[in-house]
Amino acid sequence: MPFLSKILIFPIKSLDGVEVTQASLLEGGAIAYDREFAIVNEQGKFVNGKRTEKVHALRSSFDLAARTVTLGVHNQSQFQTFHLDRERNALASWLSDYFGYTVTLQQNLYMGFPDDTEASGPTVISSATLETITSWFPGLSLEEIRHRVRANLEIDGVPPFWEDQLFGKLGQYVPFQIGDVAFLGSNPCQRCVVLTRNPWTGKRDSSFQKEFTIKRQQTLPNWAELSHFNHFFRLTVNTKVPPSETGKVLQIGDEIKILQSQAIHSAATDEGNTKLPG
Repeated sequence: MPFLSKILIFPIKSLDGVEVTQASLLEGGAIAYDREFAIVNEQGKFVNGKRTEKVHALRSSFDLAARTVTLGVHNQSQFQTFHLDRERNALASWLSDYFGYTVTLQQNLYMGFPDDTEASGPTVISSATLETITSWFPGLSLEEIRHRVRANLEIDGVPPFWEDQLFGKLGQYVPFQIGDVAFLGSNPCQRCVVLTRNPWTGKRDSSFQKEFTIKRQQTLPNWAELSHFNHFFRLTVNTKVPPSETGKVLQIGDEIKILQSQAIHSAATDEGNTKLPG
């Protein structure tokens, strides 16, 4: 029986994650605290791994109960702790000094800052998928692959790429359930340069995307809906959470069920929203 084996939350978009044993759903569909904050420049653009590799060298740890973040730089010994609410200006100043230009911290308590605002729920992948991808790249660890992928929900008790059953034809959703929480699977997420980089240094592997794409096409399971794969640099499943699920709780060990084989039609196709959760 498929079950939820890991929950990862990324309180500040593009920075390190926090592993938790349970999490509630926001009205906008996201997991509470996930991408609650985003770093933006003076033009209002996200400062993330897509725009600057310096993001990868930032080390962050969070105390969600205390509402604090501790920041440092990879391979450096000095760290500083900030309260996310009371010391937000000081935190922004520290980040501005690090990046070399002015940044601020924006907050969204409705659904955080997902890349896919149409399918703003948590992203899903199986443990076996991560293990399989690790086998494609000798020298990379499972933990490094997990850090590159940055998925919210990890499923165990299933074969590799089991999650590719959770999306239907373009413009359709596949209903499934994790514990008591209902989800609609939307689309396989289109990846970007972040997946090709070392998650701690930002160094890019120039051959990663080509090798990944070849292997992904070769191992695509029969249950995957091909209409989404105009290319094969896609991984994890984006989801939508109905408003009725607001406040419900996910927890490790929850069973996962696909509710019906017939997908639900959506008002619009998803190709414009197949983006990486950064």
